[in-house]
Amino acid sequence: MFHGIERIRSVGAILFTMARATEIEPISPLGLTLEQFRAVCAQEGVGPGRAKSAYHAVFRDGKAHDAPAQIVVPEIVKRHEELVDEGVTIKFVQRLPNPNHRLADKGIDFDDIESVIIPMQGRSGRKTHTLCVSSQVGCAMGCDFCETAQMGLMRSLRADEIVQQWWSAKFIEGIHIDNIVFMGMGEPMDNLDEVLKAVACLTDRHGASIPMSAITISTVGRVDGLRQIEQQVQQPGWGKLGLALSLNAPNDEIRSKLMPINKKWDMAELQQVLIDLREVRGGRKIMIEYVLIPGVNAEIEHADQLAEWMKPFKRDDERDTHKGHTGLLNVIPYNPRRDSPWPAPTQEQVDAFVLRLMSHGIFVNRRRTKGRDTMAACGQLGTAEIRKRKLVPLTTNQTNDA
Repeated sequence: MFHGIERIRSVGAILFTMARATEIEPISPLGLTLEQFRAVCAQEGVGPGRAKSAYHAVFRDGKAHDAPAQIVVPEIVKRHEELVDEGVTIKFVQRLPNPNHRLADKGIDFDDIESVIIPMQGRSGRKTHTLCVSSQVGCAMGCDFCETAQMGLMRSLRADEIVQQWWSAKFIEGIHIDNIVFMGMGEPMDNLDEVLKAVACLTDRHGASIPMSAITISTVGRVDGLRQIEQQVQQPGWGKLGLALSLNAPNDEIRSKLMPINKKWDMAELQQVLIDLREVRGGRKIMIEYVLIPGVNAEIEHADQLAEWMKPFKRDDERDTHKGHTGLLNVIPYNPRRDSPWPAPTQEQVDAFVLRLMSHGIFVNRRRTKGRDTMAACGQLGTAEIRKRKLVPLTTNQTNDA
């Protein structure tokens, strides 16, 4: 059969590709900006117009295949719903091929990753949806209160596997996503190169077109990663990227027990890097996350110590307004992991802690718990099947010697 010329038909154009013996290999645009996708397509002899049309088909129309673009849609193997005041919280689990041959040799040829769609309602009454995405399968940080940490780290996700979670939420679950938070499985700063690639793709105006201000990257406190973010947010288009720090303790003694990373970068170092970030981000707020655990970090004296640490991020006067604050403290009632030694806090404990912080003039928000019953709440992601695995290869992009 003569293969010297193959004809590729497209809307409004016919592209001839000379001297090719096989069809063009499908190209996945997930994890790529339009510019990057065009560059890859050009190597295959596909023109910029056809590449743009295929890119739009995937990101705007939800098509899994529109030559030369093609994505592999992972199977959703589990799905849980929980009714909350704002709507329905949905946790879905997707099964991805496992590229680690050492695990495949042991009969494990897949990874399950969890994502959560969270309904929200602002003060104006407008309802939105936030997607909590995973950046790794498991986590190597070892935080004592977190379900994901009990799994250990299996591997880091590629940028396309991160973006796939948004695609599935929008086109399989059929829910428009307004905000994306990197607060699912994994430590984003452990996989920062791929996370930033995913953010670049998600914010591309030709694709998902999520505003940069609607994306938040969270960290347990990798100062090296935060320093890289400090450089990144000074690049054009990146200044509004949201940041969150998982603090969870009022002093170094408690934090080092809960979060091993504090032994490498303590609270004074964290405070300084956040101050530096405030300067390069034009005073934009940084979220400080504080998981309230009874018997650990929930005493009134702990609220006083926490307020002292938050001082650089509060406004100079005591007016009852959030304007002027550069740190928003989110108090999150603890969501018990499996076999947790601690219970969830009572409403009275949460209220007393929050009121004490407010008395110090701290801009504080009490996070409502969503998804606790389906193990979809903050700190609860992680499948029992993966936790049973004994082999834990570290495959992060950055060194992980914390």
